[in-house]
Amino acid sequence: MGNQALASVQMEASKSMPSDHAKYMSAAGGSPPPECPMHQKQGDNKSASAVPPHPKMQAASECPVQHDNTDVNPLNMMPPANQQPAADQPFPLPTDRQTSSIPKVTEDGTVQFWQYPSQQMFWNAMLRKGWRWKTEDVSQKDMGDIIRIHNANNEQAWQEVLKWEALHAKECGNPRLKSFGGKAKDFSPRARFRSWLGYELPFDRHDWIVDRCGKDVRYVIDYYDGGLVDKDYRFALLDVRPAMDSVDNAWDRMRVAYMRWKFELSEKFGSGKVSAGSE
Repeated sequence: MGNQALASVQMEASKSMPSDHAKYMSAAGGSPPPECPMHQKQGDNKSASAVPPHPKMQAASECPVQHDNTDVNPLNMMPPANQQPAADQPFPLPTDRQTSSIPKVTEDGTVQFWQYPSQQMFWNAMLRKGWRWKTEDVSQKDMGDIIRIHNANNEQAWQEVLKWEALHAKECGNPRLKSFGGKAKDFSPRARFRSWLGYELPFDRHDWIVDRCGKDVRYVIDYYDGGLVDKDYRFALLDVRPAMDSVDNAWDRMRVAYMRWKFELSEKFGSGKVSAGSE
């Protein structure tokens, strides 16, 4: 994938994390809760934003992941946000939400950002997908860690998308996330090929549609379990790339493959020349 394993720094806050934390991130279907760069909700602009109020700037409400409910926004596949505690919920959960750094497409051109789900939203999303709480499962503290991991995964994914979009910086300097969908069990051809070679399958997959100044570009993101959670609440190894569904995307992937190959050669033979000259 070209990704290095995350540092195995086991922070104090993650000591109580379930060993199988990846299953909670896929939420019994790979779909995060209703709002995050993974879901969108209509008509909720009351959340606090990380940016100061401005006539042309306000926080968005939502997040990137697919849901199967009938009452969903067809663009973002997100059901209405649910901040109400479940009937048999064993402990109360916070309803506050964090604004992401991921800009979204808006009809009026205002600058808005996707908003991550609250712990209560995430809990309800897992229930909606068929998960049921048991004493040995997550605790109240675990939910806070799960949300931090969820948010860190999405921030990391967006940074990887921006690396690809840098190839088109002259064409568009402000790409935005338009829509998204979770496809946890719909493995990409690349993921399947890797599994045939003996590698593990990803625990989740997202397809993000990025608006490149009017042009829709689809990205495929495979999430692999990287083991221990690091100090920044990251544990997933991400394989982010443009989907092979257009000539432009295919060309971008060929360009990047060539650049990586060229860099590896220069590292290999460049270091060899230095060693030879120093003897």
